[in-house]
Amino acid sequence: MATLKVKDLAKQYNVNPTIIIRKLDEQGIPAESPDSIIPEDMVELVESYFADLYDQEEEIADKRSAKNSKGGKKNQRKEENHANFNKNKPGKNKQETAAASQVVDGVVTLPAPIVVKVLAEAIGKRPNELITDLIKLGELASINQAISETNAKKLCEGYGITLEIGEAPKAEKAAAPVKVKAEDDPANLRERPPVVTFMGHVDHGKTSLQDAIRHTNVCSGEAGAITQHIGASTVVRNGKGITFIDTPGHAAFTSMRARGANATDIVVLVVSASEGFKPQTVEAMNHALAAKVPIIVAANKIDLPDADVNKVYLHMQQNNLTCEEWGGTIGVVPVSAKTGAGLEDLLERILMEAEMLELKANPKREPEGVVLEAQMENGLGPTASILVQNGTLKVGDVVLCGEHYGRIRTLVNDKGERVKSAGPSTPVKIVGLNGVPEAGDQIEYFANEKGARNEADERIAAKRAAMLATSSIQSAEDLFSKLNNENRNTLNVIIKADVRGSGEAIAQSLQELPSEKIKVDVVANGVGPISENDITLAAASNAIVVGFHVRVNPGVNDIAKKQNVEIRLYSIIYELLEDITDALAGKLEPEKREKSLGEAKILQIFELSKGPKICGCMVEAGSVKVGSKARVRRGGDLIYNGEVASLRRFQDDVKEVKAGLECGIRLDNFMDFEVGDEIELYEIELKKATL
Repeated sequence: MATLKVKDLAKQYNVNPTIIIRKLDEQGIPAESPDSIIPEDMVELVESYFADLYDQEEEIADKRSAKNSKGGKKNQRKEENHANFNKNKPGKNKQETAAASQVVDGVVTLPAPIVVKVLAEAIGKRPNELITDLIKLGELASINQAISETNAKKLCEGYGITLEIGEAPKAEKAAAPVKVKAEDDPANLRERPPVVTFMGHVDHGKTSLQDAIRHTNVCSGEAGAITQHIGASTVVRNGKGITFIDTPGHAAFTSMRARGANATDIVVLVVSASEGFKPQTVEAMNHALAAKVPIIVAANKIDLPDADVNKVYLHMQQNNLTCEEWGGTIGVVPVSAKTGAGLEDLLERILMEAEMLELKANPKREPEGVVLEAQMENGLGPTASILVQNGTLKVGDVVLCGEHYGRIRTLVNDKGERVKSAGPSTPVKIVGLNGVPEAGDQIEYFANEKGARNEADERIAAKRAAMLATSSIQSAEDLFSKLNNENRNTLNVIIKADVRGSGEAIAQSLQELPSEKIKVDVVANGVGPISENDITLAAASNAIVVGFHVRVNPGVNDIAKKQNVEIRLYSIIYELLEDITDALAGKLEPEKREKSLGEAKILQIFELSKGPKICGCMVEAGSVKVGSKARVRRGGDLIYNGEVASLRRFQDDVKEVKAGLECGIRLDNFMDFEVGDEIELYEIELKKATL
């Protein structure tokens, strides 16, 4: 965004910079010299103010100069302009503004949502007057933004006008305009790799199969050995690329799997040859069928003694999928992620399906894609894992993802390497957005940041307008009043997760917990560490704060104690759901499921040239094991709850260190160590609570 200085305004309107400075001061905007920069969030307001002010000055001067029948008009015009500038304030020209007024007998009627500019025109006031008075009411809005109906009515009352709200427009009308996509020239179309999504029941081997194919070990890096986020990778088979999207198998991630199906060309439905179809298998199959995506069934775990591929055939038939062996069209490939049997056959089948689909894209066009996952990362800021679906995305491109935009600073491929561009069917992580987008958001290319920013602002305004038009909550007081209604028997929860997809999945799971007497109400669902704002909202809404794979910001625990807000931190979704179920059942302290393993104290912090920081510790009691649960306390306050990622004794990686020995500890997703921090090691004995 280009900066706006005082001297720029002075030059634009051909006046002395001191006049601009004085006018800004009158509006509460500090400026000391011609080189002073207008704050970025005030640029729109300032430009609107001076545009209105000078247009009015010009009209007054023109009328006066028209009365002069002789020379000297130029000098007189300058003098009058200068004089008018010193005495004119917004709203001075009341005759002209009043002409646009829609007030009849002290009453004005407007449809919701109420936009500042529209309201100003309707009541014969300048937008800047309304904006200034809105600030006094505690609401900050720009000229094109919608405001709450409560404050709009208060504004009008202050002007001696009664505002009546007409029928609100339908929310669909507030949606952002759809960009028309240009048709591709057939001459520019090139064959692209198929995008393949692995779906199926939890623990049937989706990630393990991909590990075997790419010869990596993604699964061991996930807490509890369960895939928690959508990931993507590429492999090459016989000179042809294949892009894999791995979707989590837990039932909580239904919406994430739905996005995976809609962003893919082929679905590999992974089914255990020993267990056959499970409820989540059917659910995943339905997502693929709804998206009209070809299905290949991978009958996994054929190495097990009780494996029976015929069971898979039977279960397919019972769910209206007929395999080729029984005269249908669905290919079934027996495989074993453990032994590697059948993997080559599976890859061949994928490429055969892709060949029949004739997948093509235009690498020369503007890039298009979809967000698979997004998060806030230390040192990088907002990042998004995306799949480029058409065109070529390059470093330096300006993109819009939902309501967030930015110029791409860095592209990272699935192998962790920085690249300069990414073509069709390529998964990459992008760095450079101004916020964390939603999983499933479309990626759009813009020629410059101004265009992307304007579109983002329009989408934000449209979303806000639609919410104001359809919601009965019109102020913060209304929100808290509604949340604290004593007649509602609910458990209010604020969710903070490391990525969008996890937060959405947790919210969906909580709202589906079975209970007729009490229900969970998700007050807010955000990304990033638990902050003071989360505690403030939790205190106001009588909520508990749930953190998933995130830390608590410094000082926040003290604030939470003072405001009697409970914070809970988790790294496994099963654990979280069970604890919330306990809370619903009145069992707020599930002590029976936890077993203490040991304690350690941080003595020194080691900065490594590569990789994350490691804390040097003394094991003071029990033992420390790789994979064990770990809580970090600072001054008695809990600031982290996760897992031990690795242990070192001198230069060696070890699995366990006992009391009395020193070691290096690296924790999962936590590096903000301080000397003196205490680490509690424990393990969980799972026990389900019932309502």
